[in-house]
Formats: sequence, structure tokens, C-alpha cells
Amino acid sequence: MNSGGWEKKVSDILAAMVDGDNGADGKRRDLAVGLSAGLLAVIGAGILLFAYLRPPALTFSESLPGMDGRSPTAPGIEKTVRLGDLFEKGDGAPSLLPGTWPRFRGADFSNIAPVSAPLAESWGTQGPPVLWTVNLGEGHAGAAVANGRVYVMDYDEQRRADLLRCFSLDDGKEIWRRGYTVPVKRNHGMSRTVPAVSGKVVVSMGPRCHVMGVAADTGDFLWGRDLEREMGTRTPDWYTGQCPLIDGDVAVLAPCGTNVLMMGINCADGKTVWTTPLPGKWLMSHTSIAPATIGGKRMYIYAAINGLAGVSAEPEDRGALLWQTEVWKPAVIVPSPVVLPDGRIFLTAGYGAGSLVLKVTREADRFTVREVKTFGPRDGLASEQQTPVFFQGCLFAVLPKDAGPNRNQFACADPEGNILWTSGKETRFGMGPLMVAGDRFLILDDQAVLTMARATSDGFQPMARARILDGQDAWAPFALAGTRLLLRDSRRMACVELGVSPSAARNMRALP
Repeated sequence: MNSGGWEKKVSDILAAMVDGDNGADGKRRDLAVGLSAGLLAVIGAGILLFAYLRPPALTFSESLPGMDGRSPTAPGIEKTVRLGDLFEKGDGAPSLLPGTWPRFRGADFSNIAPVSAPLAESWGTQGPPVLWTVNLGEGHAGAAVANGRVYVMDYDEQRRADLLRCFSLDDGKEIWRRGYTVPVKRNHGMSRTVPAVSGKVVVSMGPRCHVMGVAADTGDFLWGRDLEREMGTRTPDWYTGQCPLIDGDVAVLAPCGTNVLMMGINCADGKTVWTTPLPGKWLMSHTSIAPATIGGKRMYIYAAINGLAGVSAEPEDRGALLWQTEVWKPAVIVPSPVVLPDGRIFLTAGYGAGSLVLKVTREADRFTVREVKTFGPRDGLASEQQTPVFFQGCLFAVLPKDAGPNRNQFACADPEGNILWTSGKETRFGMGPLMVAGDRFLILDDQAVLTMARATSDGFQPMARARILDGQDAWAPFALAGTRLLLRDSRRMACVELGVSPSAARNMRALP
């Protein structure tokens, strides 16, 4: 501001107050000037005192969440992102070990891993062997595994770059990294998504909804899409948690943009194959698309902010909107829909949302949706962050922090969400992941303490417990390839061996 301008205005105003008209004499004008000088001295002293006492100024950018409470998608802030522009080759080599975990929640989206080799029944005082660890940028992005390679979405704060990183399942050595420069400010972490691998292509989605198709073996850049700029997507306030889904040779995404709810992208060249119109004022949530079959019809189900929809996955009408409802509309949704065998869908969220069970029915080519049951967070099964697992006819989840006396306990419920048992007040977990591995549950708490328990609906039966990493906020989804479990806290990823030693395995096979 020009200080001379406001000093003159104050002087003129005071002069007018004393004068009253243009014919005032010199004494009255001198009085005005004196008053203005005194007042200016007081104001100047006040400004100096404020400058001395005020806190340090914050750098403000309206496009960064946590600074102004808005989504990081304000238009016209950043320049166009050069997707795939960064590449580095490492000295790692792909492993020959068996096992695959090609996407979020595994190949069939159930989060149930079949185990072909024996798993240890206990771990002893040292816990299971940690084979290797790697440092990562702050985040909660889980791993995908295929052909001896581990793929993780990461953010490098120093370079201000999203990076899809590829490691060896053998020893954790980095094979390559492919990325692009994009400004992302830490907001309870940055990266949150799990890549999807199919055949020769791995598809990733970064915090700001930048999508890349990359050659799964070499890291060669194939294509990139910017959903914010192309589709009008509003990135969720804690960045996107949507994990890409690959169906055949098509990557399926839910941009919830200006007029597109869902879209299919050719994995080979990144071109749009089909789109689904946006049914209403729906926004991208933190959930991922759930593949399902209801009434003999294959479909993709997505829980957006303000609505839930089923979209055809059949070749003859892929992308057609089959049904929609707006009865489920929490402000924040992280767990994905859990589709039960009889057409029921279990939906849950944190922040007081509780849960809802819907029933989708098909008659000829028409689908109808009705509510079956609703629960508050204290009344039935609910989850704040992790998607519940449906196993042996029951639902399993860690209850949210607003579940009252049962908060953060591991719980089993019937298909309508009625709780059958919990792990007890002495055994609580946080917002970490859970899965079924063969005949046991694996559950990780916020401090990266891993619990192994019998996978049964008869009650909580713990088998072993050990702390794997020293960090906090261990929220990323698991990946299990063979007997190797990939897990992480907010800063480090670890590969843990859950199998038994060769001699122990021989003894187990010799038992009657």
C-alpha cells in the first residue's frame, strides 16, 4: 500500500472536520494538520507494535487442502503436469518367487488370499522375519505384486513428484521409478492408492487424480490422463483414495467429473473406450469401484459422495447405468461397497455415518434398490477406513472410534451388520488393514503391530502378535504374494515372511 496516500486522506478528513467549509482561516487549518500528525504518530506506533508481536506469516495457496479447507482443485493454479516425464532405473531385478496380488483387495476383490504353502502357527518373541524394508514418502499407499515385482505409488517431497516405484520381491531393491512433477502438500500423508497390474501394463493414480499407464516390466511410459483438467474431477479433501480397476484390457475409473460418473480407458493407449453419464451432483469419494455380479449381470458398483450406482460391465452395454440411489450419502466415505452373494450390498463409513444394507433385485432388464437395514456407529458393524471382509457367511471389520465401548475392536457380524462378537476391550486396533490369509486373520494396528488370529466366526482366537515397524499411521492395505506379506507405516514398507521354515514344513506334512 502507498503510505503517502492514506496519510493525506487522514489529514484531509481531519481538516474538513475542523474547517466545515472552504473559507476557514489559517489557524483552524493549522489545528487540523497538528491533529493529523499526532494521530498518524499513534497509528504508526500501533503498526510497529503489531509487526513486532504478530506470529510469523504463513505461505498461503488456495489450492492446497488444510490451508483453506477446500479441495486441491481450484482451477488455474498449477501448470499442466507432464505425466511420465521422470524416469530412473535402479539396480534391482525381478524375483522368481511365486505369488501375485495384482490390485487393491486382490484378484477377486475379496481381500481373501488363498495360501498354497504352510504358514507359521506362531512367531516366537522375535516376531515373523522381516526380510527387507524401504523408505517411502509420507503416505498410506499399499502395494501390488506381479511377476516378482512390487509396485507402490509414492511421493517425493524434495522433488515434488509423484512416483510409481517398482521393487524386487526378493530383496526390496528398486528396479525402476516413473513419475512427474506435481505440487502436493502433506495432509495426513500424500499417496493413498494401490496400482493395478494386468498383463504387460500397470495403471496408477496419484493424489491429484493423475493416471498413468506404464509397461509393467520396463517402466516405459505408455499414456497419462489428468482427471482434474480433462474431466472436471474434484479431488477429495485428503487426496484420492480410489484404486484403479483393470477389467480385461480396460482400466475402469470413476472420475465423477463435470458430466462423467465412470469411464473405461484402453490399457494399451489410454484412449477412452466408454463413459457413464453423471446421475446428479455427485463427487469423487475415497472409495474404489467394486466389481460384482447381481442377478446374473456383471457390473461395477461405486459409492460416490451423494450417491451409489451400478454400471454394466457386460460387453454388449458396458458403461450403461443400471441403477442408482441417493439414500447413502455420508460426507466422507472410505470403505468400498461389500457385495454379498444374494444381491445385498453392505455400506459403511466413519464420522458418525454407521452402516447401511441395501438389496438390489433384477426383474428382466430392470434393477430395483431397497433399504434393508441401517445402523448407527454404536449399534452394528461399521468401519471408518478399511473395507470389511465377507468370509464364511459373516462380515469382519475393525469398529470405528465412534463405536462407543466397542471402539477399535475387531468384530464379527451377520450379513445384515448385527454384531456377533468383538475382540474385547483389552484388544483394540486402530484404522489399519485386515485380511484373510488361508485359515487366519491378519490385522495391523496404527503402530504397525501385526496380529494373527484364527479365521473363524466362532469368536476371536488370537495366535500371535508382533510389532513390525517403529512408525505410526500404518493404514495402507496389505498385499500377500505367496507367503510374503507387504505392509507399511506412514514412512516405510516392509516385506514379512509368514511361511514356516523348510524343516518345519516337512514336519508338518509328516504329521498324521
